[in-house]
Amino acid sequence: MQPAPQPYPAQYYPQTNPFPAYTPPPTLSERLGKEGAGSRVLAWVGGAVTLLGVVLLLVLAVQRGWLGPLPRVLVGAVLGGALVGVGAWLHRKPSAHTGAFALAATGIATLYLDAIAATSLYEFLPITAGLAIGLVTAVGGLLLAVTWNSPLLASSVVVACGVCAPVITQGFTPELVTFLLILQIATVPVQLRRSWWTLSLTSAVAPLTTSIIGTLLHNQNTAVAIAAGVLSAAISLVMLRRKENDPFLLSTLAIAPLPVLVAALVLPKTQAALLAGGAAVVLVTTWPLVRGQAGNVAGLAGLVAALQATVTEFDGSAVLLGEAVALAFAARYTKNRFVLGGSLAFAVIGGLVAIVMDITPALLVVPRPHTTTDLFAALAAAALILGAAIALTWAAVHLEILKPTKLLLWLPGGLAALYGAAGLILCAALLAVPGRSGFLLGHALITVSWTVAALVLLLRGIAVVALRVVGLVLVVAAVAKLILFDLAALDGLARVGAFLGAGLVLLLAGSRYARMVASR
Repeated sequence: MQPAPQPYPAQYYPQTNPFPAYTPPPTLSERLGKEGAGSRVLAWVGGAVTLLGVVLLLVLAVQRGWLGPLPRVLVGAVLGGALVGVGAWLHRKPSAHTGAFALAATGIATLYLDAIAATSLYEFLPITAGLAIGLVTAVGGLLLAVTWNSPLLASSVVVACGVCAPVITQGFTPELVTFLLILQIATVPVQLRRSWWTLSLTSAVAPLTTSIIGTLLHNQNTAVAIAAGVLSAAISLVMLRRKENDPFLLSTLAIAPLPVLVAALVLPKTQAALLAGGAAVVLVTTWPLVRGQAGNVAGLAGLVAALQATVTEFDGSAVLLGEAVALAFAARYTKNRFVLGGSLAFAVIGGLVAIVMDITPALLVVPRPHTTTDLFAALAAAALILGAAIALTWAAVHLEILKPTKLLLWLPGGLAALYGAAGLILCAALLAVPGRSGFLLGHALITVSWTVAALVLLLRGIAVVALRVVGLVLVVAAVAKLILFDLAALDGLARVGAFLGAGLVLLLAGSRYARMVASR
């Protein structure tokens, strides 16, 4: 008799739940209830209040005429240096790190704001000297944050300067944006050494936001808006080479063009189109040169800029729909779904503009006189709607977005193609035969063309379910048009021609389709 096998030790058996249990993050009340949380809150609140007091002191010194420019600058410098020194002294004790961080952040922000005040508020320093002093101060403070390994210290300095600097400059001036851009430049060495997402985001948001607000409120210098956008985009692209697909850097890259696009809104038409168009060219050119999601974000931002430039410079829908067709071809041959998304956006906006302005529903159903110019414009819009619908569908099929099983996704393109084809035929008929006769002829041709298209789709759809279904739907649409519209709106030979033409095509389609099905 064989002995019973001995069981393996427990460690050889697989675990039934290899994944650790989910632990929810602590709530705000739990964080505040931890030991030492109260001291941290008090330290940072105290630093914020102290910094606000320094800002008020700098402004009040001008309003009350206290001291001269040099003594005012020296008072701010001494106070800021003293705060940093006390913070460095406290940092020697591990138990006092919280207070050290708060004091050092307050001191560094005070020194930077003092440089802004000496340049913009007191006019004691020329702009170049003030910017140089500000850069040295910011770099020194941020390097201290690196030495202490404190992202909170670094981001606190940036946030404090971004919030308090407008009070010093007494508004959203070009000097304010310039100083915040210098602060953003100073963060580059830190971003290259540390992955501190808070610093990446806050350093870009401050100059971008102030530039946009300054443009909206005071029609600010366009050069400042361009500098803010270009610098933020460039820094983001450089950082993304090291931290590919970082969501915060991608967010910064996405919002970087906003100052330029907002500045274009307040410029004259031609200058606005050139500015937005220039931004579009730069960003779209960046698309194939940058790897990962950064290129896609830059390209999509470029398409937004191109859309703004197009809407600004051109009236009507022709250019928008033409760009949609071009982007659909680009998406097909580059196999890029983001480009196809841009094409869809241009097509939707251009199509809506065309329906409202050029090829209106009233033009298709109400017989009334139209000028030759209006008919040519409607003819072009209708042709472009048809072209955009076909190009988008073709590209989507090649990119495997539209599949035979996803029948509902074919519906928008089909409806757009029908609308464009109907407008194209009707406008051509009205141009050839003006008046009511051309209107009746056009609708008779539309009905016949729908049945012809249905025949082609059914014949091509023997092995393709989607084409077969679309062809049958088009047959239903043609019959519905015959009964609901042609029977009431057409008269005489137009009505007879529509019914005879559609009927004969349907008979031919039925017999031919039956033979093809039987031969399979």
